[in-house]
Amino acid sequence: MTSEAEPRRRRELASLYATVKSLTALGELDQVLQSIVHHAHDLIGTDFTYLSLVGADGRLSARASEGTISAEFLAAAIPATVGLGGKVLASKSPHWVRDYATSTLIQHDPNFDRLVVTEELVALLGVPLVIRGEAVGALFAADRAERSFQAEEIALLNAFADHAAVALDNARLYEASRTALRELRVAYRKIERAQAIHEALTGVVLGGGTPGDVAQHLADQLGGSVTLLDRTGAGPVHRDSAANPCRGPLGTDLAEAVEDARRTGRCTTSSGAVGTDHSVAAVQAGDSYLGALVWSRPAGAGDDTDLRTLERATHILGLLILKERAVAEAGERLSGELLTELMVGSPGIGPAQRARTRARNIDADRLELVVVADSPAVAPADLARHLHDIARERAGLAGEHLGRATMILPSTDDERTVAKVHTGLRRTLGGPVIVVGERASGHDWARAHALAGRCGAVMRALGHTDAGATTRRYALYAMVFDPERAGELDRFLAGSIGSLLEYDRRRGTDLVGTLSAYYVHRANVAATARALHLHVNTLLKRLDRVGTVLGFDWRHENDLELQLGLRLHQLRAVATGPS
Repeated sequence: MTSEAEPRRRRELASLYATVKSLTALGELDQVLQSIVHHAHDLIGTDFTYLSLVGADGRLSARASEGTISAEFLAAAIPATVGLGGKVLASKSPHWVRDYATSTLIQHDPNFDRLVVTEELVALLGVPLVIRGEAVGALFAADRAERSFQAEEIALLNAFADHAAVALDNARLYEASRTALRELRVAYRKIERAQAIHEALTGVVLGGGTPGDVAQHLADQLGGSVTLLDRTGAGPVHRDSAANPCRGPLGTDLAEAVEDARRTGRCTTSSGAVGTDHSVAAVQAGDSYLGALVWSRPAGAGDDTDLRTLERATHILGLLILKERAVAEAGERLSGELLTELMVGSPGIGPAQRARTRARNIDADRLELVVVADSPAVAPADLARHLHDIARERAGLAGEHLGRATMILPSTDDERTVAKVHTGLRRTLGGPVIVVGERASGHDWARAHALAGRCGAVMRALGHTDAGATTRRYALYAMVFDPERAGELDRFLAGSIGSLLEYDRRRGTDLVGTLSAYYVHRANVAATARALHLHVNTLLKRLDRVGTVLGFDWRHENDLELQLGLRLHQLRAVATGPS
């Protein structure tokens, strides 16, 4: 080595050492890339220097630069298989060209060649950045004049690139470790938050809280609104994060999510209205389905930890619901037993019954209204459970008596009380229901129960299938459902259709049924014959026989009285039949 070259070599080595030392002190990836280019530019002394990395799309694009270079050139991205960069990456070794535009040693890319002309790039040297045997990019030194690159320059830039690749790898590892640490901290905070929510929910239960309190606490912690659906899918009241009760239907889009959550036992999420997500977790105890918990919030809000929190909350709710159900069932049994005792022992009330009702904070002397409810879609036992809820609020008793859902309660305005009970049941059941009330005079609850039950049967026979009323509103039909007025009804029926009833009894015929069908079909002979599966001539002979038995022209005389007698006879059969 000549005396002139030795000092130059020492300066290059000192510069390279200082560069590597500064690189190892950096952590941020962008800082590392810019430092690589800056020091390479100082070492080589070309017009401009830039560093390009291979992206996820397989294209080579500039990430840092030094010297005079246009923004358009820096923004360019070319396939990693063409140009000088492609050759460097493929061979994982340095390559250079004296004149890029005229070189035949590389595969040209038309778009990049256009930028080469614009940028006036002529001579170009490229060395690879190799990490763990993989070429991840290249470091380029460019001049705007034709020239050759000496072996010393190539070796210097290549050595620099090798050290820079290590620094680049360290930067990536550093960034990955920082990301992992951030994610770990976030995960730990989520776990802490979930644990705090779980402990708070447990505290709510131990403090005597209700399922509604649990839903409220979840809404406060998770945000959005939390709804507790019962076994039937009804959930008219839910809670939002502002502690406001929110009423109204939740939408049909939840049906599939609720069913999926019930089937899989895991939280299921569905999209509802625009910008809203619903997550559903089933509340179960063994094989028993108790309901579902629905968390509604803006789309994209919440994460997996929140969903697991929702699932854990259902475990607490399951225990709480089972406890409440056990308490409620015990209360319902006692209430039903007391109601049955009062019904069977009436009229009047004994000292023991009075003491038992007083123990439940119920004044037996004020139990003046008997209410009977009936719905074709709900079993009497289930209907009685809904009456228990109303009875608790009104200091009354409820249960199933003689196959009917029954309640006795205080009342100062019977019509209004019955109307409110009907409205409440109608909203809870979501379908038609008949509610009949009768005031019990002298603690005769059994008689009041019988009248209310028979009146309900008459209402249904009249087509009144969704109504709440006292028996007084149907006083016109009292002869039908009031046993004390049975004599009056007997006398009226004997005077109107008695001869037909007697003829049918003796002969085994059904002239009463034939005449009733005739009036039901508005005196249309053909329609009546079809309904009774009779030939028209056979029907006409029966109708003539009716006139013979009655002894008068029934088509023109006493028609209204005859029709009323037939209708009352039908209603009596309904009212006195099995409940």
